This record gives sequence, C-alpha cells and structure tokens, in this order.
Amino acid sequence: QVQLVESGGGLVQAGGSLRLSCAASGSIFSINDMGWYRQVPGKQREFVARISSGGSTNFADSVKDRFTISRDNAKNTVYLQMNSLKAEDTAVYYCEAMVVLTSRSTVHAWGQGILVTVSS
Repeated sequence: QVQLVESGGGLVQAGGSLRLSCAASGSIFSINDMGWYRQVPGKQREFVARISSGGSTNFADSVKDRFTISRDNAKNTVYLQMNSLKAEDTAVYYCEAMVVLTSRSTVHAWGQGILVTVSS
C-alpha cells in the first residue's frame, strides 16, 4: 500500500556531508510525522530525527547541530542533511512515516534502509 525508498547513502570521509532522501509512494492520502532512524549491526535501532507535517523537528542529542531534517509535502519526500560526519555515524539509516491511506486507515511505514559509512 505504501513504499518508502531511501537514496543518497554511501561512503564519506569524516568531516564530510551526505544528504539522504526518502520518497513515499502508494495509496497516500496524507503523511503525518516523517523521520529517520539508524542501526548498527548488533545494536538496537535508534532515533535520529523527526519532522511533523507542519515542520516541527526534533533530533537525537548525538546529531543535534550537525544534522537537519526537511520535507517536501508535495513530493511526499523527507530529507536528512548530515554534516560534520563522524565514524560513529556509520550505520544503516531507515526512513519512517506515519501515513494516512486513501482508505483513511493509518500505517507506520518503513524504508528498506540505506548504508552510510564514514571513514576516519
């Protein structure tokens, strides 16, 4: 019913920047919160950032002042701009969204994940 597709990951040197994108498609009526999580093998998935439909944002302390989150509601897309990257930012990043379907039911959708590797 809903698909989230991430793009923009890859390998970057410490101190560099990357921009992740996540586009939602399917039977979408509207999208409430959109956000990003990340996971390192062997560890729990952790919250990174979230943005409401109105543009309110919140961030994990570990990325505050380095990452920004934005969205284009017309494109059903959320972005994560990651600056001053550190080796500890290396992880698989997952996009998530609370989607109201055309049926008016709500689903919590997740992307398939995209790898970000920061070399020190």
